[in-house]
Amino acid sequence: MDLHRRYMTIPDLRAGARRRVPGFAWAFLETATGTQSTPRRNRAALDDVLFTPSILDGEVAPDFTTRLFGQTHPLPFGVAPVGHSGLLWPGAEIMLAKTATAQDLPYTLSTVATMTPEEVGPHTGGRGWFQLYPPRDPDVRRDMLRRARDSGFHVLVLTADVPVASRREAQVQGGLTQPPRLTPRILAQCAQRPAWSLARLRAGMPRMKTLEPYTQDFSARDPTAHVGYLLRTAPDMDYVKWLRSEWAGPLVVKGVLGAKDVAPLEAAGVDGIWVSNHGGRQFDAAPAALRQLPAIRAATRLPILYDSGIESALDILRAIALGADFVMMARAWHYALCALGPPGPAHLVEILRRDLTACIGQLGAARPVDLRGRTLSARD
Repeated sequence: MDLHRRYMTIPDLRAGARRRVPGFAWAFLETATGTQSTPRRNRAALDDVLFTPSILDGEVAPDFTTRLFGQTHPLPFGVAPVGHSGLLWPGAEIMLAKTATAQDLPYTLSTVATMTPEEVGPHTGGRGWFQLYPPRDPDVRRDMLRRARDSGFHVLVLTADVPVASRREAQVQGGLTQPPRLTPRILAQCAQRPAWSLARLRAGMPRMKTLEPYTQDFSARDPTAHVGYLLRTAPDMDYVKWLRSEWAGPLVVKGVLGAKDVAPLEAAGVDGIWVSNHGGRQFDAAPAALRQLPAIRAATRLPILYDSGIESALDILRAIALGADFVMMARAWHYALCALGPPGPAHLVEILRRDLTACIGQLGAARPVDLRGRTLSARD
């Protein structure tokens, strides 16, 4: 199969993934909360950003290298954390970590992934990132940080935009519960997706194994709740300061949407700001994350990471042009993995590399950051 003819874009990978993943798992990956309006705002905001193509620039050699938290990456994007990643494709965490490490890109492991830091860390080359859903108990916090550090994770990412559980109505209506249960409806969906089901049988039922040492008795009170909700708290600035005192490496706070939050985070000693509306999975009335970027960029010199709605290399350039230093993606990596199995993530990297080269070549720029100040609005 010629992958570059059949799967030329992220939407192509999305369509391929949809054909191979059961409905309940697809709903977990693809849907947001409420009326699904936040993802639509993300898409509209990205589409609103235009560039004027440049001519007569001669041959311009593109340079996509980015220096971030002491590491140099050849491309300006990486793997964002996805909880329960192994539900979407068995072994997802290790497959994605291996690809990211081979490509010198950052991979972020979620606290609520189906594999532990000890399992995934050896595949990150000592350059992995660990995403923390904030445990309430200080002893649990310290132990999680120790495990991440000892497993070779370099950057700590505090997810700050989940103070309470989201309802995620479409996910519930899709039949998924936490922990997953093999109901007749779920079994019928699995029967329609044999490749996924065979892989799932070999791997066993997905579990949030990182959290298992900290609780042995959990019965979900809500279909979208999981063991992590027993352990986590809604963090405040004192929590950020505590993490800063306990974690020696780079510390990033994820879920920033307001410029007003930047100064307190800088004062607390964080090393990076991650602009995100969680892809619309937490709150239905959140603003498009991209529209918040310029004000946040103006408020800080810290590195800014961005996610929410990225569907192409052009979207990556749009985010960088508006102030991001680096772009993280979640769904796209899982589309690639679900559509193509282990070769999928590397193919996604090549799609984006080719697309970045084609797009920036139209603009006469060598580096994505050279596009700052050159955007137009479709409304102008």
